[in-house]
Amino acid sequence: MRRRREQTTGSIFIVSGLPRSGTSLMMRMLEAGGLTPMTDGIRSADDDNPRGYYEFERVKKLSSGDVEWLEDVAGRVVKVVATLLYDLPDTYTYRVVFMSRRISEILASQRTMLVNRGEDVDAGLDREMARVFSGHLERLDGWLAGKPNIKVLKVDYNELVSGRVGESAARTNDFLGGGFDLASMAAVVEPDLYRQRERP
Repeated sequence: MRRRREQTTGSIFIVSGLPRSGTSLMMRMLEAGGLTPMTDGIRSADDDNPRGYYEFERVKKLSSGDVEWLEDVAGRVVKVVATLLYDLPDTYTYRVVFMSRRISEILASQRTMLVNRGEDVDAGLDREMARVFSGHLERLDGWLAGKPNIKVLKVDYNELVSGRVGESAARTNDFLGGGFDLASMAAVVEPDLYRQRERP
């Protein structure tokens, strides 16, 4: 059994990004590398995320002031969607691994997920949604730049699943304080699950 990697930086570790940007993959990589994910198992794996979502339901209540659970994240890592980063209390320091992905692929992945759930999809909204997502990311970057208690490492999902996993794993390891099993992190990346690939 692999010995659990201990957190040494004093910061809360977070994986974040837009929906469908590769956050679950990064959570799985960190788990393989030796870091325990904070999850509750409420949302189970499905065809859209066959290796699991790695979610913790109480994260969704950050905006309503439910923050006590953050005390339990020490030594683990939790996934927080990008829009909820604003609700993190300033009483902690954070190291955020932020997943970036081509917005066209994010939108394609969301459409596929909605279709799989039997929901109506209006592909004509893609241009508007791309504008909204781009604006959100720009505002978030500006906000994060003014938060001295939050350090951010951006990881490019497209590079990660296209042959540069070793480099991405090494950068993440350094950012989070070292001690991760880099080979195990790289081994969990499955290029076959990169299904909404934007062709050049």
